[in-house]
Amino acid sequence: MDDINTNANEITNENVNFETRINLGPLLDHVNTIKKEIETVIVGQHKMVDQLLVAILSNGHVLLEGVPGVAKTITAKLLSKTLNIGFSRIQFTPDLMPSDILGTSIYNLKSSEFEFKKGPIFSNLILIDEINRAPAKTQAALFEVMEERQITIDGSEYQLDAPFLVIATQNPIEQEGTYRLPEAQLDRFLFKISIDYPKLNEEILIIQREHTLQNHDKLEAIKTILSSEEIRQYQGLVKQIRVEQNLLEYIARIVVNTRENAFLYLGASPRASIAILNAAKGFAAIRGRDFVTPEDIKEAATPVLQHRVIVTPEREMEGITSSEIIKQIIETVEIPR
Repeated sequence: MDDINTNANEITNENVNFETRINLGPLLDHVNTIKKEIETVIVGQHKMVDQLLVAILSNGHVLLEGVPGVAKTITAKLLSKTLNIGFSRIQFTPDLMPSDILGTSIYNLKSSEFEFKKGPIFSNLILIDEINRAPAKTQAALFEVMEERQITIDGSEYQLDAPFLVIATQNPIEQEGTYRLPEAQLDRFLFKISIDYPKLNEEILIIQREHTLQNHDKLEAIKTILSSEEIRQYQGLVKQIRVEQNLLEYIARIVVNTRENAFLYLGASPRASIAILNAAKGFAAIRGRDFVTPEDIKEAATPVLQHRVIVTPEREMEGITSSEIIKQIIETVEIPR
């Protein structure tokens, strides 16, 4: 009997050691500290902050969508203040050219040679304001850099320093003077985060904080938490998080269902499957686990898929959104046991 108990204890101890084989303590400390810094300015929006942190850990780009005044831009600036990395802001306008983003070759009279002058995209965290206000030619300039983290100009390749993350904002209501983002570009965003209006109690707190601040700068007291080296280290840790085979199949079934759904004209690509996998690992990490659960996958699925699918015109006219269809698909796919 004692031998049986001893063996059971050994198995239990082995399981515990296996479950905590990745040291996520420092990562969690930094994540919680960043949240506290952001919460000194941003009221509520906890889900959005979690998704932004997951995007950083998963090395993915983010599209923030919301009406003007819901703190899209200031959230991105706050996040950049907590990270000791390069920050660049680009305001997209209808007359913006690709060279305004990527850079251009300038003739040097002294050397009698062309020299490449780098554009604002050569940084670590890029905030693109009103991304849907630039025409297709300018949008296409982002395809290579968002996917491959490199730029090809005049036959020369320029690698961007890691980490490289794009946070773009757009207004879903005002469509005059805007251009629909190409599907190929939307597919390069890890998340599309929809930001809603604050609740009544949150609105009151926003007003109170603004009244208390008076002439003080909101971002002045924000502390720097993470360095570029630490970000790269944590991104490496997140990749090591365990995912069981049945959960990989669960992700595949969700994505395949988007291609077979009668309400969707266009389903998600294999890139979406990989995005759900990486995002689920990120959610597990910020929850302090080194293994993915079905709940992590469900939490990742909607922000990963809602901008990668197209609702059929008939359902769109009925007011059905892609996020509603994605949620229905998640509910119908059997959860692994």
